Order: sequence, then structure tokens, then C-alpha cells
Amino acid sequence: MTTPADIQFHQAEPGQIATLDGKISVLVAPDGAMDALARKLNTLSKGALQRLAQSESFENLDEGEGRVLAFPAGLAAEAVQVVKLPKRPDVLLARKAGAAMARFQDGACALHVLAGNHRQASEISYGLALTAYRFGAHKSAETPPLGKVVFHVNHPEETAAAAHGHAALTEGVFFTRDLVNEPANILTTLDFAARLAAMQELGLEVTILEEGDLDALGMGALLGVGQGSEAPSRVVVMEWKGGGDEAPLALVGKGVVFDTGGISIKPAGGMEEMTMDMGGAAVVSGVMRALALRRARANVVGVVGLVENMPDGRAQRPGDVVKSMKGDTIEVINTDAEGRLVLADILWYAQQKFAPAAIVDLATLTGAIIVGLGHENAGVFSNDDALCAAFLKAATAEGEGAWRMPMGAAYDKLLKSRIADMQNVGGRPAGSITAAQFLRRFVKDETPWIHLDIAGVALLKKDSDLAPKGATGWGVRALDRLIRDRFES
Repeated sequence: MTTPADIQFHQAEPGQIATLDGKISVLVAPDGAMDALARKLNTLSKGALQRLAQSESFENLDEGEGRVLAFPAGLAAEAVQVVKLPKRPDVLLARKAGAAMARFQDGACALHVLAGNHRQASEISYGLALTAYRFGAHKSAETPPLGKVVFHVNHPEETAAAAHGHAALTEGVFFTRDLVNEPANILTTLDFAARLAAMQELGLEVTILEEGDLDALGMGALLGVGQGSEAPSRVVVMEWKGGGDEAPLALVGKGVVFDTGGISIKPAGGMEEMTMDMGGAAVVSGVMRALALRRARANVVGVVGLVENMPDGRAQRPGDVVKSMKGDTIEVINTDAEGRLVLADILWYAQQKFAPAAIVDLATLTGAIIVGLGHENAGVFSNDDALCAAFLKAATAEGEGAWRMPMGAAYDKLLKSRIADMQNVGGRPAGSITAAQFLRRFVKDETPWIHLDIAGVALLKKDSDLAPKGATGWGVRALDRLIRDRFES
């Protein structure tokens, strides 16, 4: 997987600033106030920092952003970035400053961050780490590794300890991004399953269910999706047992490694992005990796359904009827509404197998959620107000956009089938809501449940706050915080 940046924490030594090579980032408050390191840098550069801090361009600069001084006099460094940041910023603003530093470095040269006694130095380093991501696995010219990052702080051991917990989350996010960015000829269902099996070395218990197992369990809805593909369908179960005897939280993810739409084939334009249709499974996998790395004191099980939706002579047809593991029959009106068929079976499996305290499912499920919320928020659907509120609080704290959407029995009428217990689509109106209502039928009344439609946030065509364009890793941080806040002992 993509290796996170090498971030070190060293004792601040003002006398060494003149000899630091590479690039330097320094913090200056909005009112121009500087700590001892910044004042020393200002002296070495013959007042360049002070002149910038008193300029109109600095006044107009957003907090958390920076201005660059190229080839400053009196320094060995090739450039200095002056980042406008209050002494007591909130967590998200501190991470924004770190993101600006990552974009400033963006190369093989070293970056020295003069953070001194700044209260949020560890959060700044976290924002830098999350943003310093480059997916170069398939470029013929080798992508050089990013240079080392050294934070010069007054208390390096304390700052490093505070940043240690972030390292596991960064690796979980990177794992998710790598999975989503991989092309479908590389990340097949079998390759995906193998990557998850490898996490046994981290202490996860991993079980892979093959097609014979799925057939024996009665997962006709999931198996129907993949029957037109040469790639065999799989369900992978990851268990982290870090708590006591309490029932686990279940995370359930849609893992369609490529979605052509099947017989209801998608338009050619943009179909190449359907390599990201396993984004829900990728987020579940990233969370499980982070939990294992940080040795979380919680019981969590991750269940992902891995399939490929292809048009073939054996492929599922519109009008087919499949039987779910629950026993309900489903008329397949549109084979491009396949993700809910996958989730239906693994949602039921997770409840039958683990009797979870709660379930969160994730899926790049509908284009309708993008129409409704754009690329700023995931759609949140739930049958439990308390669980939903806890998740929304966690998402807000992590700066991951999420918006609760309505549900209700009236929408169920749109799923009525003439020949089966239900049909898999309800037409164009309220498309993301009817998808959630469909899934709700496979959640027991007594089980608190959240459905996250992440179609708009899993992969972006432009840089986001803490990620370059491409896979974002949305949801790993919010779910980890939910687990810390609500399920960790």
C-alpha cells in the first residue's frame, strides 16, 4: 500500500535554522505575532517574514493557508512557506494548515516545520500526513518518495506521542484510497479478498466465504449480481475482538469491483470511474485496519460483499426474480441497481451470524444522492435517532460531510412488485430514499442501523481539503471516531 510520509519530531534549535536544507514552513498568527523560531527566521531573512505579515496579501490570506518566499536571503533552504494560523486554532483548522504544508512540499526534498510550542502541532502533522498521498503504482516512471518531514517543536516526545494515534488512522485512510484507486483488472474480487486476508498479520480474524458457501447460506441476491462475471463472488468477514463480551458493531460494505450496469448497461461516458463502486467495502476495510493498528478496545466486525457486475450470456436479466438469504423474493427491474442486492444478503448475514449491537452499511449506491447533495455530503439514513446523531457528531468533528435524509413507509409503495415480494427499484423519484427503504427491509426492527450512501464523496475529480483528487477515504475517520465515542470501552 501507499506508504505515509516519514514525519519526525525534533527538539527545536533556533541556532540550526540557517542551515536547514529543502523547504521550511513557519507559523505566523493573523495579527503578525511570532514565536521564538519564527522571530529567528525573520532575523535571518532580514525581516522578510515581518514584511509579509504586515502586507495586504497576508491580511487577505485565509487562515490555514500560506504564502511562499522563494530563495530567501540568509538561509540554506530553497523556499519558506509562511502559514497564517492562530495560536489556538480548532482541530480542523490545524489540519488545514498541515494540508497546505503538504502541498508546499510535494516532492522529494525535506520539509522542516517550525512549530515550536504550538498547541496543535500534532494535528498539523495529521493534516499533512493525510494530504501527502500519491498513488503512483501504475506509472512507468517510478514516483520518487516524498522527502522526510521534520517538526521542530519544544517538546518532541509529547508531540510525537499525541501524533502516534493518528498514524493508524492515516494508514487506514491510505488503504481505503489505494483500494478505490486501483483499476478493476488489478483489484479483482480474488485480489481484494487476498488483501483483506493479509490483515490477519495485524490481529484481525479473517474468513473468506466462497460461492459454494454463499449458495449454501441462500445468498441468491448477491450471487445473482456476479453470475455474469468470470470473477467469482466472495464475502469477506473481518473480526476485531478488542472489547469484552459485548455484542459487536457491524460494518457492512458494498464491494462491486466494477459495475458495467449488467444487462441494463451504463452509458460509456464516465464508466471508467466504476472501478470505485467497491468504495463502501474499501471504507470498511480501512476502518478495520485502523482499529487493528491502534489496538482498539472495541468489538467490531466488518463484512464486505465482493462481486463484479458484467453483461454476459449468463448474466442476470431485468425481470428475473431472486431469493435473498432472508427468504424474501426480489424482482430485478434494473440490473444496474445491484448494490442493494449485495447489501441485502450481507446485512442479513451479519445479523444472523453476529447479533450486532448496531449496523452501519456503506455503499456507492445511487446517482440520486449526488443530485441531492452533490459531492460535499454523504447521505445518511437511519432507523435510530441516537445512533444517527452520534455518527453525525463524529462526522462533523472529523470534517467529513454528512447529511441525514428522510425515510418513511410511504416510499415503500414504490417498491411493490407484481410477481415478487418487492422490486429492486422504485423509479426516478426519491431514488436514494427508495434504495434505503429497500435495505431497511433486511434490517431487524430491534437493530439500530445507519445506511451511508457515499456515491458523491468516495472519489472526486478535484483536490479536497485533506486529499488530492481521486479516492478520498471518506468515512474512515468518522467511523473510527464513532467507535471511540460510543463503542470503545
